[in-house]
Amino acid sequence: MKIGSAAVAALAAGGSVVVRADERLYESNRMTFRKDRKTGEDIGVLGYGCMRWPTVTGADGQKTVDQNRVNELTDYAIANGVNYFDTAPVYLRGQSERVTGTALARHPRDKWKIATKLSNFQDWSREASMKMYEDSFRNLQVEVIDYYLLHAVGESMEDFNKRYVDNGMLEFLSREREKGKIVHLGYSFHGSREMFDRLLETHSQWHWDFIQIQMNYLDWDYAESGNCNARYMYNKLTEAGIPVIIMEPLLGGRLANVADNVEEKLRKRDPQASAARWAFRFAGSWDNVLCVLSGMTYREHLEDNLETFSPLKVLDEGEVEFLHRMAKLIHDYPTVPCTACDYCMPCPYGVDIPGNFRHYNKCVQEGFVDIKPESDNGEGYNSDMREFRRNRRKYLISYQRDVMREARANKCINCGQCIQHCPQSIRIPQELHKIDLLVENLRRSIED
Repeated sequence: MKIGSAAVAALAAGGSVVVRADERLYESNRMTFRKDRKTGEDIGVLGYGCMRWPTVTGADGQKTVDQNRVNELTDYAIANGVNYFDTAPVYLRGQSERVTGTALARHPRDKWKIATKLSNFQDWSREASMKMYEDSFRNLQVEVIDYYLLHAVGESMEDFNKRYVDNGMLEFLSREREKGKIVHLGYSFHGSREMFDRLLETHSQWHWDFIQIQMNYLDWDYAESGNCNARYMYNKLTEAGIPVIIMEPLLGGRLANVADNVEEKLRKRDPQASAARWAFRFAGSWDNVLCVLSGMTYREHLEDNLETFSPLKVLDEGEVEFLHRMAKLIHDYPTVPCTACDYCMPCPYGVDIPGNFRHYNKCVQEGFVDIKPESDNGEGYNSDMREFRRNRRKYLISYQRDVMREARANKCINCGQCIQHCPQSIRIPQELHKIDLLVENLRRSIED
């Protein structure tokens, strides 16, 4: 059954490409699939991001991935049509590939596709890169990798060349593709518009099979920290005929836990839809999107997302415009654009960087911090100072509960080690200092 609609053309308004009705989108059993243009195989539009598998804390305080729960989630996902799993050697402190491979090996190989990455952030040598590549086959227990990515490119062409070209790795990977060891070769991108354009120019040389970008209804026009807007990237890739894989459709959960006023508007528009469902529908409605990745830690996340994509209801023009308005409201609140990827961790001084940002963003969204955007036109948070005074204590109590004393923002010494690892280009020490200053000011105001 075809699900595409001509109304989806409105999605590209303002861009250089007009989106056509999707002729590759159809429903089979529960899941909605798209055809892989290279192989003709069916790919579930909902893909499993394996960066956030459930963990357990041992007696030594260390977190390890819970293999039994991973197996259960994988079984349920495959049974309901999910067949694209995305991992990387660095996810979950190096555990993700192994546990993902163990879970998938229990199913017939033709039931799933695996994507992994060359995450040679620390050591760019050919020897280290080759070892990482070979280890992925062993960890995943496969002879063929379906989708292989250069991981998080976008810092500079100089670094790109050092990581992949000068050491001969990209030439080697191209030969591996010719041999069939790799089916699709691409890269994941975080960076500026200038860098995006420069990398796209390499398509004529390396013939990218797909590119993975951060895309959601907020990043569509309001990408932060100097990153390229998703509207521009999507249209350029569509124009070049390169399929798109989407990461961060929820921005690390920010679009699943929106501010109260945004949540109210979403519920009013569709009382049955969660905030996450709105974001996933936006991501999946584009005809050049092959797969939308979601890091589903809990069964309820998986079930809700399956319902969204079984079948996918493509956004109409009115819904697109509605989400553009919601994006403007969300953008104007000064949350930290952290997606909880954990690339900045561990901090050498023990700061729980994602935990501090997660708590701060939650409190901003719930109105515990007295901030009101100029563009809100009276539709935003209640700016009554009396309400804010009542919430000051709530903020401090929740901070003490959610972030351990030794892991709070005031432990940051501004060493800057975390900045180079952040794909969102967040000035992490500066944001931590802002949170620390807020906490101290709130504490003093209560004591006064």
